[in-house]
Amino acid sequence: MNTPVLLGNSYPLSLVRRRVVIEPRPLEELRTEIAARGLISFWGHANTLTVARHILGYDPTPPYNRPALTLDAECLPSLSGQSFDQVWLLSPDYRAGFRPEIGKEVGSEDILGWQVLSVVFVQTSP
Repeated sequence: MNTPVLLGNSYPLSLVRRRVVIEPRPLEELRTEIAARGLISFWGHANTLTVARHILGYDPTPPYNRPALTLDAECLPSLSGQSFDQVWLLSPDYRAGFRPEIGKEVGSEDILGWQVLSVVFVQTSP
C-alpha cells in the first residue's frame, strides 16, 4: 500500500536534517496523487482552508488544529507516528503587498494563484 500524501501549506526549514529536493509541480499532479493514495494534512493556517479546499478538490483540513511535524530516527518528517519521505506543499500566491490577518478567512480575490511544491527527502548514504 502506498503512503498517503502528506500535505501542508508550508514546511519548517528547521526540520530539514538531510538532503532534500524541492521542485515545483503541477496542481493536477498533486490531485492525482491524492486520488490514488489518500491525504494526511498538517495544514497550519485555517484562514486559507476554504479557498484551498475549492482549488484542490479535496479537504485539506487536518485532523486537529495546527498539527506539528516531528522527525523520526532517520530524520524524516513524521506525523502521528507515521513517517514520510515526501511532503507536498500548496501555498497561495497573494496579491502584491497583501498579508493575511490572523484568524481571518482569506478571500479568493486576494489569492492570485497557487504554488505546488514537492519536497522529497533523499536517502542518505550509510
